[in-house]
Amino acid sequence: MTSATPLWEFVDVSKAYPGVLANDKVCIRLMAGSIHGLLGENGCGKSTMIKTLSGVQQPDSGRILHNGTPVQISDPQAARRLGIATVFQEFSIVPTLSVGENIFLGNMPRSRFGVLNWAKVHADSADVLAEMNVHLPTEAIAGSLSVGEQQLVEIAKAVAMKARMIILDEPTAALGEGEIERLHDLLRTMRARGTAILYVSHRLDEVERIVDEVTILRNGRVVRASGETDIRVDEIVNAMVGGDIGEHYPKECNATDEVVLEVQGLETRAGVRDVSFELRRGEVLGLGGVLGSGRTEIARAIFGSDELTAGRIVLRGRPVTIRREIDAIREGIALVPENRKYDGLFFNFRASGNITAASLGQLAKFGVLDLGVEEKGTRDLIRDLEISAQAEEKTVNFLSGGNQQKIVIARWLFANSDILILDEPTQGIDIGAKIAVYRLINQLTRAGKSIILISSDHDELLAMSDRIAVVRNGSIESTPESGEVTHADLVRASADTDAAQLRQEIFA
Repeated sequence: MTSATPLWEFVDVSKAYPGVLANDKVCIRLMAGSIHGLLGENGCGKSTMIKTLSGVQQPDSGRILHNGTPVQISDPQAARRLGIATVFQEFSIVPTLSVGENIFLGNMPRSRFGVLNWAKVHADSADVLAEMNVHLPTEAIAGSLSVGEQQLVEIAKAVAMKARMIILDEPTAALGEGEIERLHDLLRTMRARGTAILYVSHRLDEVERIVDEVTILRNGRVVRASGETDIRVDEIVNAMVGGDIGEHYPKECNATDEVVLEVQGLETRAGVRDVSFELRRGEVLGLGGVLGSGRTEIARAIFGSDELTAGRIVLRGRPVTIRREIDAIREGIALVPENRKYDGLFFNFRASGNITAASLGQLAKFGVLDLGVEEKGTRDLIRDLEISAQAEEKTVNFLSGGNQQKIVIARWLFANSDILILDEPTQGIDIGAKIAVYRLINQLTRAGKSIILISSDHDELLAMSDRIAVVRNGSIESTPESGEVTHADLVRASADTDAAQLRQEIFA
């Protein structure tokens, strides 16, 4: 149910940083019982708005109204008292604590004598997870969970607050299709209870399905406001980038018949079971499946991150032994990890130091790094991959997600890798940066390099792959041509059904 008076409202709110006007007289109305999409490319001002509503920072001018009354959200505690819960894109999980402790961190149930009630912590956190239709043991240590599972714990923290308004910043970036649908069902239930939800996502197909109204920002200003924006992907893209993008997935088919990688019966203690497939020169081989299906574990097995207990890897017709990551790197195999922030980048380095990190031996003379060679080699890659020129002077933490992702890929081009495993390469980056990554994939395959693409975005996987290997329970069920597979096939193939029936019904 919505009301005439917004639950929260921004009126001409502005915020400037040195040299940047992040929010320029932004107006937005957030209604109770409504899911409101906040959209725009990276750097458009979304994060500034979220931080202002969350009490992380104060606006320079303008007013914030709560139920029509001006308020000041002085800090995150004030936001919490006003019924605002925020799930930031950057996790705030404490990895050494349990799932239950993380869900109620800062609001732990206590007895009337002030003693922590551990039984209630776990019972209440189990109730929250059950409400979300998420099956995680509340005693599990958060640091042992996958990225997607940690994301679900972050969302559970907001649900446990019973907040009147929840801000979700890229809530599905690390989730698979099944988890996304369960989250959306939960959001619809919360909307029916009168909760206001501010939903920020670069997955525009999701936005089209779930939100009731949208506000679109460009260069810090509102370019499309609530009530006047059609919630259709083409209209959203047009407003976000200031022009029409006719081709969201500019796929080139560069696959040849030459087999460059053959995987035979791979098994690991991490759950990879009898995995076999071939990868061809210039091919994009997609790995499809739900969160936890074993896609990332297959990538880690090939890259030497997880020890093989059975099977072998044949590279260009020659059996190779890969026990560690360095063995894979020497054989020209690269991994762009799912979580670039924690596993892929050195945030206190500029682009040059990140790009050369896997190939320092190429730069050494008598045991000393030749920084001149490093600068020249990386400068060429920065230019060729159209990475922001700021990357030459600034550390990577100041760069956008799209530029950060291209820097990780540039590392493996500097290392002369021929086989690149891209695990969720467009996770958390905007539509313009996604298209840049797709064009880079075309550039790589055109040059004869081969790609293994892991993506929870089914549209992306279908559009950019030449073939798709469907992964379930650590095994590959079948590897049809991408044109033979539909979105519905991927959803059904990922479900817990009999494998023989799966092959017969879908890929016969």
